[in-house]
Formats: sequence, C-alpha cells, structure tokens
Amino acid sequence: MVAMEKQIKSAYYSIDDFHGVEKIDAHVHVNTFHGVLLEQATENNFILISINTDAYEDSIEIQQEYAVVQHDHFPDRFYYLTTFRVRGFEEPGWEAKVLSYLKQSFANGAVGVKVWKNIGMDEKTRDGRYLMVDEPVFETVFSFLEKDKIPLPGHIGEPKNCWLPLDKMTVIGDRIYYSKNPEYHMYLHPESPSYEDHNQARDNVLAKHPELVYVGSHLGSVEWSVDELAKRLDAFPLMSVDLAARICHFQYQSVRNWEKVHDFIIKYQDRLLYGTDIESDNTLEPDEEKVYAHEIWLRDWIYFVSDGTMSSPSVVEEFKGMRLPKKVVDKIYSKNARRIYLRNQ
Repeated sequence: MVAMEKQIKSAYYSIDDFHGVEKIDAHVHVNTFHGVLLEQATENNFILISINTDAYEDSIEIQQEYAVVQHDHFPDRFYYLTTFRVRGFEEPGWEAKVLSYLKQSFANGAVGVKVWKNIGMDEKTRDGRYLMVDEPVFETVFSFLEKDKIPLPGHIGEPKNCWLPLDKMTVIGDRIYYSKNPEYHMYLHPESPSYEDHNQARDNVLAKHPELVYVGSHLGSVEWSVDELAKRLDAFPLMSVDLAARICHFQYQSVRNWEKVHDFIIKYQDRLLYGTDIESDNTLEPDEEKVYAHEIWLRDWIYFVSDGTMSSPSVVEEFKGMRLPKKVVDKIYSKNARRIYLRNQ
C-alpha cells in the first residue's frame, strides 16, 4: 500500500514543486528595458517568450530593441517572436520590405513570427474590405515561413464572446475587456467579419500551407469548446495552441464537464503551450509587477497539478483542478515550447 502511494505520488507534481520545475511562459509582452518581470521569472524558474505585435504604441522596431536588450541581459531566460507591419500592404515593395525585416529579426535572435488581430479587425483594403489572413498578399510571407519551418503564432479573430452582448459572455474577463475596448467588441460592429469568417480564413491558410508550423494564440480563438478545438487540431497536424489568457475557458467548461476538459488536455498534450499574456511595460511599480506575475503563475500551476476546489477572478463558479501527470505538465509547461520555438537554442 505504501509503495503504491509513493508510485502515485511520483507520477504527479505537487504545489510545492512550483519553484523546482523548469517552466516556459510562451506568451508574454515585455515592452520595456527594465528587467523586473525577468527577475520574477528567474525566481519562479520561468523562461519567457515575449511576443512583438503590430499593435502597440511602441513601433515594431522599438519592441525589437526591447527584446534584444532583454535577451542580452537574460540570455537563458528570454527569447522573442518578431512580427511585421501590415499597414502599407497595397504599396509596391511591401512584401520585400517585410521579408527583409523578418530576416533581420532572425539574425537578431527571433524564434518565430506573430500575426495579430489587426488582420481581419482593423486593416482594410482600398475598396473598404477588411483584410483577412487568407488574402493573397500574405502568400509570400507564409510560404517563406513554411519553407524554413519558422513558427507562426497567430492571434486571428477573438473569443466567441466577442460577438455576444456583455451580459451573455461566459467569463468575467471577457466582459471587462470588451467593456473597456468597444472597438474590438464585434457585437457592436455587425458590419465586420463574423466569428466564423475569422476561423475559416485561418483554416484556409493552414489548408494551403500544410507544412506551416502554426501556433494558435489564445487557444486558437476556439476557446469556448474543447470539442471544436479538437476538430481543428485533428484537421491540421502541425497546429498547436497556447493557453494565454484563456485558461479560464477550460475552467468554465470544466464546471460543467470536468472529465471532457481533462481528457482533451491528456489527448492533445503535445499540442498545448502554457502562456499568460502578461504585459511588462512600466505601468506597475516593480514590486506590484512581481506580485502580479507570481500570483498568476502560481494560480495556474495549482490548477494544473492539483485536484482541489478552486476559484478564479474570471469564472463565477468554483471548479476542480486538473491534476495532470508530470509528463503532461512537463510538455505543456516546457517541452512543447522548446520543440516549437527553441529547437535551435
């Protein structure tokens, strides 16, 4: 009996293992030269992969400067994904400029390329159409990434809640975000592409580029149903997803069917990457930023390694932790990100 208990215990991590296990947060945004988040990451045994996006007030060039400096200061703890400027896509020479910038980024150490939701939600063609990710203008870039096996994380579209009124949204975090960012609350913009349009455009890209190493940011914007996400993962063998800012959707679904969510994670353990979407941009005082990051990282760890009853700031009901085996936790927290992003590091 004692031997069996030891064997069971050895197959699972405990909450106390948090600091001792290497972990990778594969989706953060470090837009600063200061090293506060990296200091906390070091204390909590995290490696960070910071994502540049065609979104912030800081230009993509400045974001890259931040990343290069952070990697110089924390060479074993910090890596980054580059991006490219979409605006100007109808101007002559745009594709050549994009490829030149990306090649420069890879020479600076970038480990992948991010595309963001401004494709499909902001940028429009001269004739007034929303620019979607499956437009021909992106073919040269995607073919280049596919040929060289360079990972392409994509934040294409938004959670399904984005197309619902605030009082119909499933998680609290989405209600807060869209109440503060009505320009991205597509329920208020019925003239814009639908939720289905965004997912179909992404699927079109993956069907046309079957060797593209694609990571769907934020559970691939199919966060609302593990059944629907499983269909995409089955259809596109090189597609993975990160969990950034969407773990609450696992928790929401597990209130109603814990086994379904648990079984999904077990089945697709090789396709899931831990991430948080934490931003470090000098907004918080250093001590506040450290506490904020630590609390998120520890709360998520507890959810994945324990089976106790928990609560979340984004989910109304309580739910049970997943208590995943060590080998699954290691893949989600480290091995998958290393295989996809850090294979040459």
